[in-house]
Amino acid sequence: MNSAKQNGQWIPENLNPDGYDTIPDFLADVCRKHTEKPAFTSLGRTLSYAELDRLSAAFAVYLQRETGLEPGDRIAIQLPNLIQYPIVLFGALRAGLVVVNTNPLYTAAEMEHQFCDSGAKALVIHKSMAHNAEKILHRTEIEHVFVTQVGDLHGFVKRHLLNAAVKYIKKMEPRYNLPGAVGLRDALLRYLDQEPAAVERSCSDLAVLQYTGGTTGVSKGAMLTHANLLSNMLQGVAVIREVGSDWADNVLSPLPLYHIYAFTVAQIILAAGGHSILIPNPRDLPGLVKEISHWKITTFLGLNTLFVGLCNNAEFRALDFSSLRMTLSGGMALTHAAADRWKEVTGCTVLEAYGLTETSPAVSINPPHAIRTGTIGIPVPETEVAIIGPQGEHLPEGIPGELCVKGPQVMPGYWHNEAATRASFTDDGYLITGDIAVLEEGGYLRIVDRAKDLIIVSGFNVYPNEVEDAATDHPGVIECAAIGIPDSICGEVVKLIAVRSDDTLSEEELRAWCQERLTRYKVPKIIEFVPELPKSNVGKILRRMLKQDTQNVA
Repeated sequence: MNSAKQNGQWIPENLNPDGYDTIPDFLADVCRKHTEKPAFTSLGRTLSYAELDRLSAAFAVYLQRETGLEPGDRIAIQLPNLIQYPIVLFGALRAGLVVVNTNPLYTAAEMEHQFCDSGAKALVIHKSMAHNAEKILHRTEIEHVFVTQVGDLHGFVKRHLLNAAVKYIKKMEPRYNLPGAVGLRDALLRYLDQEPAAVERSCSDLAVLQYTGGTTGVSKGAMLTHANLLSNMLQGVAVIREVGSDWADNVLSPLPLYHIYAFTVAQIILAAGGHSILIPNPRDLPGLVKEISHWKITTFLGLNTLFVGLCNNAEFRALDFSSLRMTLSGGMALTHAAADRWKEVTGCTVLEAYGLTETSPAVSINPPHAIRTGTIGIPVPETEVAIIGPQGEHLPEGIPGELCVKGPQVMPGYWHNEAATRASFTDDGYLITGDIAVLEEGGYLRIVDRAKDLIIVSGFNVYPNEVEDAATDHPGVIECAAIGIPDSICGEVVKLIAVRSDDTLSEEELRAWCQERLTRYKVPKIIEFVPELPKSNVGKILRRMLKQDTQNVA
């Protein structure tokens, strides 16, 4: 690899035989090659490659002709795993826009930060979240809003049944008022079978803003270019093709496409002409198991929490796994117990990978025919890793140090945040992951400690400062600290240790306060009140000591 090449501006030629420059180039090629094959299925509706091409083109034409949006403008997508997501994603990219992936579980405050920071001018949102958007849109730059319901791309009867069930039976669509909002279905129908105007974009142009908090502080937008995302897709293709030709026939994808892990794997599946079966609500285990039973699943995309939950489900254990070729794990550490239990139940060894938002995401992966459980595998092609010591020295095998990465998948930096960008790279250009790793024999990597203070709940990053800020807004809280504690189901859960000014403040009241301000997985599961918090000489709260105290009690 030529380390002199700038981040986000090159795609390795030896991995790119078709000469892709942009994601729309890639989409056009796979849709031409696999026209009538199924691309995505959700809630019983299957979208072929031809339909994906046709409908994403229609959305791109609408954006070009009806909105005044220009190439480079940002559009936020806030959708669960519905077939609308890939249509909107590729349509926006075909129009030259930059996609801002947004978690549908966000509170209004979280939405506002991301929309304002990105400067998004358009939003595609599921109707269940529209009431939150209503609260904050007037404080953003968003001018165009598209709303959709779960059944919008189904046939007439099922469309109305699904939408009515969600709205009236499950009561998941609170009333909202968004004057001028356009129905996504109407926008797509308006320009069916029309081609968008050609847009000049290069591989170095920004494609996606993927928000992450890093290990501390406020959420930041990782700038991922077409080169970053295509490179990581091609790196994944080079590794996973070793599994065989049928691994992508029916890929069970319960993880959300707005998460970079599932986002990039979805592109790898498309490159193989494969079929992604999207699960809108993986927390509904009975529903997930029922959906799995309808298919001959060839690949399962999951993480530790999901493996544990499914293997504890009797109906899941009774399924036929004879077609399962591969199980991918990422997003959080895979435990030996979960890996062993999955192999026992399904007969398939879990293939663990490692990555982060800033690397699009894959850094390393276990080779399919040489899986070493407990490791994160070896670096994907065209990727350099270094284990760096406290003085910046490169460490040899067997010595733990900070894992740092170079490669075409590494972001150029954070959106409008030069200070954070500079702090994230070494002087010689390696991205600092913040994770402590050991290089083992054969080039395998093993993570020995997670990034400092980061809490990972079911694969989602929770940043202590964010939880603490929400809790200390309560008038009865003087100060507090959030830490992660081990949990057999979620990997970790959030524990809040607080000093209160009002002795009548209860755990229940403070938890309810946090629930109004934080996404569910960020809300403290355990709250403890203490007289004071341990601090350094300069007054910094010592979370490390709190973690030690928790471990000692356990």
